[in-house]
Amino acid sequence: MNNLRISDSDRSQLLVAARQAVRQAYAPYSQFRVGAAVLTQRGNVFAGCNVENASYGLTICAERVAICSAVAAEGEGMEIRAIAVVNQREVPCSPCGACRQFIWEFGAEATVIFQGREGVKEMPAAALLPEGFRLG
Repeated sequence: MNNLRISDSDRSQLLVAARQAVRQAYAPYSQFRVGAAVLTQRGNVFAGCNVENASYGLTICAERVAICSAVAAEGEGMEIRAIAVVNQREVPCSPCGACRQFIWEFGAEATVIFQGREGVKEMPAAALLPEGFRLG
């Protein structure tokens, strides 16, 4: 199980940062704006938003934008302690499969906070993606 529980203060900070990031989203095609915020093991918070593209396969999710920002700032040793994902419609929105793998790569036991069917849910990344992929 997740031994990296986060405090109410950290949870609140992540949700605020993710909600602010929603406003920056570039979603002219789907109109579905998503924001994410990552808390690293070093205690830093990095936000990201979804960025769509006319060539839809090039679209990048908010979770991966936030994680890439964290890696760019902290380097290859960056580890995720927690990540929050929100959307402007406040409808259920767990990370997609690609983002689950991306989160797992940097923190299999990281707490993932997202809008579920019955409110905000929280679970370890490994519960969202059991047996995540690793080379070697």
